[in-house]
Amino acid sequence: MPGVWSTNYWIILLIIFLRYAVLSLVAYLMYYVIFRNRWAFRKIQIRFPQGSDYRREFLYSVFTAFIFAGVGYSLFGTGLRNYTQLYLNVADYGWVYFGLSIPLMLIIHDTYFYWTHRAMHHPSVFRWFHKVHHLSTNPSPWASFAFHPLEAIVEAGIIVVIALIMPVHPLAIGLFLLIMMVYNVYGHLGYEVYPKGFSRSWLGRWINTSVNHNQHHQFFKGNYGLYFLWWDRWMGTLRSDYDRQFDDVKSRVAA
Repeated sequence: MPGVWSTNYWIILLIIFLRYAVLSLVAYLMYYVIFRNRWAFRKIQIRFPQGSDYRREFLYSVFTAFIFAGVGYSLFGTGLRNYTQLYLNVADYGWVYFGLSIPLMLIIHDTYFYWTHRAMHHPSVFRWFHKVHHLSTNPSPWASFAFHPLEAIVEAGIIVVIALIMPVHPLAIGLFLLIMMVYNVYGHLGYEVYPKGFSRSWLGRWINTSVNHNQHHQFFKGNYGLYFLWWDRWMGTLRSDYDRQFDDVKSRVAA
């Protein structure tokens, strides 16, 4: 890949790790350090994780960054790139397609995530793939990348799927992955940023929230989606107490 899109494993690793570290650190400092006492009543689960939880989440996230970088480099930095639909010139498909390709990747990723996530909850494979992530029963922003290496490979597989089934520009992939990281940090934030009543609104019924994913970590069953809730609603896996807990969290007032 010539020029500005040249592929180097260590550059990919640095980008992946910094994206995780910076976004998680900003969220952690705001909600768990600077405004911890002022905003504590808003926390989805009132208690805070232990120091050992933060350290475990960070350590596994470092491993995940190495694995994600390895998958990205193998796919785009070796001869395997010839089997992908990566293109370098935006004019090949135009700016309209470039813009539409990003929400399309989010939709594909949400579908991929829902079904692989449900599969990793099967008792025969849960402890080998997904148990590490669920050690964070009360997740913090640092948990957004805290996967067992086997799960990290599964999570990285979405880039392989996307590169094989649709034309995609490197910048579009970068923007998609940035959105993915932002929403992952939000999902594990431990706080809800959407307004009161959002989960029952015509739009909010289909959008995943931090309360929704926090329930998944707390209770292990239901709420398997990533960005959207349509698969959970269509497949009957949305927790029946989701709206009630969302309302409870957003109705709290400072003591």
